[in-house]
Amino acid sequence: MKFDRQAIVVAIVFVLLAFVPLIASLTEVPFYLDLGRRMMILAIGALSLNLIMGYGGMISFGHAVFIGIGAYVVGICAEHEIVSGFIQWPLALLACAVVAVIFGSISLRTRGVYFIMITLALAQMMYFLGVSVDRYGGDDGLPLAEPSDFSSLIDLSEKTSLYYLVFVLLLLCLWICQRLVNSRFGMVIQGARSNEARMEAIGFPTFRYKLTAFVIAGVMAGLAGALLANHTDFVNPDMMHWTRSGDLIIMVLLGGMGSLAGPIVGALVFILLEEALTGVTEYWQLIFGPFLILVVLYARGGLLGFLEKQPSSEKTRG
Repeated sequence: MKFDRQAIVVAIVFVLLAFVPLIASLTEVPFYLDLGRRMMILAIGALSLNLIMGYGGMISFGHAVFIGIGAYVVGICAEHEIVSGFIQWPLALLACAVVAVIFGSISLRTRGVYFIMITLALAQMMYFLGVSVDRYGGDDGLPLAEPSDFSSLIDLSEKTSLYYLVFVLLLLCLWICQRLVNSRFGMVIQGARSNEARMEAIGFPTFRYKLTAFVIAGVMAGLAGALLANHTDFVNPDMMHWTRSGDLIIMVLLGGMGSLAGPIVGALVFILLEEALTGVTEYWQLIFGPFLILVVLYARGGLLGFLEKQPSSEKTRG
């Protein structure tokens, strides 16, 4: 493995994340624990989007729908007194897989702006479904009756335990993405992004590969949703709104689209800036917008990609 500046930054990020509970305890500021959990959960969501957008060229404006589905399955199960995490979480992942197969089968028959619009339309359909179902809170949302119960394995009502569960799952998702991207499967997905007709001509059924990637990304986002439900003790349709998908896209672009750990860095920077700027003004997007424009203009590979840029003087010398 090549240890470059990106690897060093990512290692530092994970070390800092590992010590957040200790920092929160020493400073007696529990908010740090909540903030760290939220950043890592959204980082899982951004990782899953990067799998199809960064490597497959599938820009989905409805990816947050899978986070919402995962969260709602946990919330609805708890509402019906099914609190076992061994039931809730597999059901959440299965529901996301089924919806991803349906949505992917429809949207992947299109490309470019048409793909974007169809994923947006399908996601908004699910959003309005969540708003209209009064049995589960409708627009007001649904409080989580109690956290997912994993018996004596782990107690999610204990916030530090939940934090480290999210931490471990984030590492696991990063490892899965790394294995997928560097496998034959990942090569086909990246090849289809560059030239789908050529990949089909040499015998690869690109539609099936892309649909599989879409389903894997949806299931991973569903895992983030199950974690988010336990983090907030509350689920609502806003989790599925297209603006949440927009946030995930910004996280991927900010950290570095098409880089393994870029979405993690992007999610952390996005949430930290949101928290800091919200304390300055409620219209924090007015400040964040120009910052994002500068990143897009001068760090085409995102914040992680910017680290690998050579100074112009070195380039001209070479």
